[in-house]
Amino acid sequence: MLTLHLFRHAKSSWGNPGLSDFERPLNKRGLENAPRMGKIYGKQYEMPDLIVTSPARRALETAELIADKVGYSIDRIVQENKIYSAGINDLVKVIRKVDNDNTTVLLFGHNPGITELANYLTGSHIDNMPTCSFVGIKFKFNKWKKITEDSGEFLFFDYPKNHR
Repeated sequence: MLTLHLFRHAKSSWGNPGLSDFERPLNKRGLENAPRMGKIYGKQYEMPDLIVTSPARRALETAELIADKVGYSIDRIVQENKIYSAGINDLVKVIRKVDNDNTTVLLFGHNPGITELANYLTGSHIDNMPTCSFVGIKFKFNKWKKITEDSGEFLFFDYPKNHR
């Protein structure tokens, strides 16, 4: 069985209008929420075999902060260009290429794609994954290439406001 945890990046800064969207860093709230949610994640869920992230600065920073809290080596984080600005089809292609030895995968991305993917894979109806939220999905097969619409079982949805 495979487990996929989808994370939306933490809150980013709009403070420097000269930066491209790709280069925007986390803001103060994002820098607080990501480690806090990483700690919560690490206490409740199994250590991931693989972390894959969009290379956009805010997503990569979120992945690194959460990886640190769960004991996952930052050097092992895989950056995948296709995740940035990706829709469902591109995200599914990224997941299908994951090696089957990685049974628990964390994928860090952006809205609206990450919310749409959670709904697509589970048949759920999440309106919006807020920043630094995550969704857990379990699959009853052991090959990532079998990922299709409604093939996953919705496990949980968590976000920072649940822990205030």
